[in-house]
Amino acid sequence: MTSHDNEHLDAVYAAKTPADIARLYDKWAASYDGDMAKAGYRHPAIATALIARHLPRGASPVLDAGAGTGLVGEWLGILGYPEVEALDISEGMLAVARAKGIYSALHVGLLGNTLPLPQDHFAAVICAGVLTTGHVGAEALPGLLGVARPGGIVVLTVKESLWTGSIAAAVAATPEATIVEATDPYISMPGDAGSTHSRGVVLRRA
Repeated sequence: MTSHDNEHLDAVYAAKTPADIARLYDKWAASYDGDMAKAGYRHPAIATALIARHLPRGASPVLDAGAGTGLVGEWLGILGYPEVEALDISEGMLAVARAKGIYSALHVGLLGNTLPLPQDHFAAVICAGVLTTGHVGAEALPGLLGVARPGGIVVLTVKESLWTGSIAAAVAATPEATIVEATDPYISMPGDAGSTHSRGVVLRRA
């Protein structure tokens, strides 16, 4: 695994269990926004640009899956999406997001096959910076698609090695998902020496 400039990144990428991930993000929550700004973190910008392209302004509700401290949620509000809910594994990260007052509801939960949320409910689901090393992979797709409405969209940022290794094939094997856009690969954190390529993907649920 490539070493990163930020010790928190190395720790979360090396985590072995969901409990470890939650604990490490709880510890990181207070400095997360500043650390990611220094790294030039691009996933929120890419993901919100894609959702603005494919979801009409004002559509609701939207789920920010893997919301963390609310970097994406802040931008969704600016772009005119009035009702955004947050889901994250880390109570510490969600506490930071709650203090920003940007979400209509916050949920603690793990991304996986079934999410602790209503099915067929959200106009869009956005999942930025989660499909990566040490976090979750293709097993998250059924849950993300399941909470989206038929005809709704799911916006993902995906580490390139996961996309080519398993997630693209999983999408192709899922009748409920159609790829409507995929970006070229991009460096996710230009300010971090260990950053690798990712891409943005937009799915539409059948």
